[in-house]
Amino acid sequence: MSWKVIRQALKNSDMRKKILYVLFAMFIFRILAHIPIPLDEPQQLRQLLDNLFNTQQLLGFLDSLSGGALSNFSIVLLGLGPYINASIIMQLLSKAIPKLETISKDGESGRRKINQYTRYLTLPLAVLNSVGILFLIRQQAAGVSGLESFAGETTLIQWAVMVAALTGGSMLLMWIGELMSEQGVGNGISLLIFAGIASTLPGTVSLLYNTVFPGAVEFSLFGWVTLPISSSGLLFVGGLSLFALLVTYFVVKLNEAQRIITVSYAKRVRGNRAYGGVDTVLPIKLITAGVIPIIFAVAFLSVPGFVGQLLVNAESANLQNIGQSLVDIFNVNGISGSTHGAGVFSGRAIDYVYPATYFLLVMMFTYFYTGIMFNSKEIAENLQKQGGFVAGIRPGKQTEQYLSKIVNRLTLFGSIALGLLAVMPFLLDVVMFQIYGTTLGSTLTIGGTSLLITVAVAIETLRQVESKALMVTYDADE
Repeated sequence: MSWKVIRQALKNSDMRKKILYVLFAMFIFRILAHIPIPLDEPQQLRQLLDNLFNTQQLLGFLDSLSGGALSNFSIVLLGLGPYINASIIMQLLSKAIPKLETISKDGESGRRKINQYTRYLTLPLAVLNSVGILFLIRQQAAGVSGLESFAGETTLIQWAVMVAALTGGSMLLMWIGELMSEQGVGNGISLLIFAGIASTLPGTVSLLYNTVFPGAVEFSLFGWVTLPISSSGLLFVGGLSLFALLVTYFVVKLNEAQRIITVSYAKRVRGNRAYGGVDTVLPIKLITAGVIPIIFAVAFLSVPGFVGQLLVNAESANLQNIGQSLVDIFNVNGISGSTHGAGVFSGRAIDYVYPATYFLLVMMFTYFYTGIMFNSKEIAENLQKQGGFVAGIRPGKQTEQYLSKIVNRLTLFGSIALGLLAVMPFLLDVVMFQIYGTTLGSTLTIGGTSLLITVAVAIETLRQVESKALMVTYDADE
């Protein structure tokens, strides 16, 4: 990373305008995240949502990506979830449907068509997500005092207004993200997600401080500032800070790790000219799937708990028992002991189910998504057509087997590392509970995923800024 080039590029007015435009768009996003949907008793609704996030990891994950818009019941509470889901679906369909695969390979025009299809798909997904989350919150508000008007009979017009507001907010964020991408200093969608995650950091630090150093903080204008600080608390915070730095370093290395395969091209003579005879590299990332496996795993694990909450209110006693069992087994806070009392050290097998299943699902989805995104057969065929080969490996079938073997080995290590990163916050919650008798709930349970997203977006944005800066400085030299 050449910071000297970036500093020199900042002297260019056009570069400064692009960066200020992106920062202003992120500021607009943060304003939208605090504009609530007009409803009665917002405080009771906020408390209800906080309780709901502690039992539904998917909602806590979405709230983190939206920068608290979901917990504020904001008009942009859906965030960029519908657009992300549409992008994932289009990626999968592009591999499954030959016509879409042909379009995706058609250069820039094909990419634009796929992006347009993604926008079209985002709209119905936003509508479905709006209805689903409103239905879930109304179900939870049914037994809460002060929320009778929200949980009661809702007219068709009221439903239409709420769904239209949430859908419009999601589409607005998608539009803002694409406007940011046009500036060429980062991916707008990723930057909005980065801004949402970063905005939750002060709240996390405040919650951690209040947990480690309980008690009021007394401020005096001309006197001393009284801080309830203990040596044991300072030691814990110091250890946690050091651990956070080590994990961040590990995540950076994990995100940047790749296997370099040297590809040679045979020399060909056409007329009086010789072509080829050069070596290039084929990089294979350690984690090709990125954070997609964690998103899939969180969404999958949220289904049993959601079904259990619906069955708890059933008329049949057997269904109620089944529902309560599902809620207990797939409770995101079960391992920390915040709902079971003794927690993981009680020796109860139920406390291990959620994190163990989470870890295995992350590994499974890592293999699944990597197999879709990295097609060894297609790469081997393209190399053979272009006259490329790997030293010591015959082109064609043997090259395909060689690439598949390397990808499987990388994916094994990458999936284990990704799984450990996903369940790491649960272990931190166990430590918090054993020391201080409380946990940070969903604040930490999504920490590993948020850290991976933040690091990936920051590195990619810096690379794009450096690339743009090189162009600006080159034009200035001309």
